[in-house]
Amino acid sequence: MSQPFTYQVSPMRVVFGVGTIAKLPDELDRLGIRRALLLATRRQQAELGDVAVLTGGRAAGLFDGAVVHTPVVVTERAMDVVRELKPDGVVAIGAGAATGLSKAIALRTDLPQLILPTSYAGSEMTPVLGETVDGVKTTQSSPKILPETVIYDVNLTVSMPAKFSAISGLNAIAHAAEALYARDGNPITSLMAEEAIAKLASALPEVVARPRDIDARSDALYGAWLCGVCLGTVGMALHHKLCHTVGALFDLPHAETHAVLLPHTVAYNTPAAPEALGRAARALGSPDAAAGLFELSARLAAPRSLAEIGMPEDGIEKAAELATKNPYWNPRPIEQGGIRDLLRRAWSGAPPQAS
Repeated sequence: MSQPFTYQVSPMRVVFGVGTIAKLPDELDRLGIRRALLLATRRQQAELGDVAVLTGGRAAGLFDGAVVHTPVVVTERAMDVVRELKPDGVVAIGAGAATGLSKAIALRTDLPQLILPTSYAGSEMTPVLGETVDGVKTTQSSPKILPETVIYDVNLTVSMPAKFSAISGLNAIAHAAEALYARDGNPITSLMAEEAIAKLASALPEVVARPRDIDARSDALYGAWLCGVCLGTVGMALHHKLCHTVGALFDLPHAETHAVLLPHTVAYNTPAAPEALGRAARALGSPDAAAGLFELSARLAAPRSLAEIGMPEDGIEKAAELATKNPYWNPRPIEQGGIRDLLRRAWSGAPPQAS
């Protein structure tokens, strides 16, 4: 007999393909946006040329200061530009930092958003915003935060360096892995999660070997989109909470933190969710999900220790204490000793194991 479940689909339009940035003017028209505030880094501007031209004359201005972890101080600078230019919509071209800033602006203004992701972050598919103040990251959810339209153009991911493609892809896999054991999980999301992990696990080594291979890039972006849908549909647990805690506490790079911690958080939860993480193992082609993820990280030459991405060893105790301070749901109870052991192994780069 099937388990009862609730499944709610986010009201969002997705345009996926190669060269789909050409559809940007039509999609802006569809949303009724005539004067868009563009969020794009200088690197994106250099690669794409005049980004205002891509909007078909629908740009009010540009802000290029998006920063990872969406610091409120940066959002306030962007809001000064919004008040000055009075745009009727936001277009974000970039990775998670640009998407986060777009969502922060939308939360404050309810302006419609159109996102063109250049990485595998997945946050463009969610109504969730994480903001940082004085090194502490807090998240909130609101319908205002959910982008109205996302244009996935495989071409926009081709210039993503092989190393960042790998860690961004592992970050995406984390969304799918946690979706498999989510408290509010459902059969549809679990199907998407398993498909997403399988797609990324097979595509990412190809992307790293041949970064300009459009087929490999397309498969990876498709997998990342599925991971983003999972992230936006069901709740996350230990892994995301720990990444937010450690990342904000020590100002660590977002995707790298996810990549390092994922095998260890999966190992911690495997005894409590063996069937769910058995599906992840199957998708990875491994007898054990945590070991399979650790091996995939090695194949991708991704960072495998918190030490190498900048976390101090003396921060382990503080991080473990902070991560267990506010109780939250997880398939396995969050215990400070177990989290401390997990962080110690992740800090040193030791293989994952259930503590």
